[in-house]
Amino acid sequence: MADEKRTVFKHSLIMNERKDLSLTGITDVISFDEDAIYAETDKGVVVVKGYNLHVNRLNLDVGELDIEGEIYNISYEDHGAGPGSKGSFFGKLFK
Repeated sequence: MADEKRTVFKHSLIMNERKDLSLTGITDVISFDEDAIYAETDKGVVVVKGYNLHVNRLNLDVGELDIEGEIYNISYEDHGAGPGSKGSFFGKLFK
């Protein structure tokens, strides 16, 4: 199997009025629903929690993610954390 080369994007967050969030440096979206979005970056898994969250735009070719909704928490977890991640049972099952 050939070695995969991952593109590394600069990671940043820009939030407006706790309702619009733009993220760069996104390498994958692990899971999302109206209450939480788990996205992988080279700096770890970023977790966005809130109400009525919607992914407005996702472009993994350039590592960009735009989220809309009522945001009440943004945090980071270690790589391999979060639901459906490669470290979990389902992550390994669907690898």
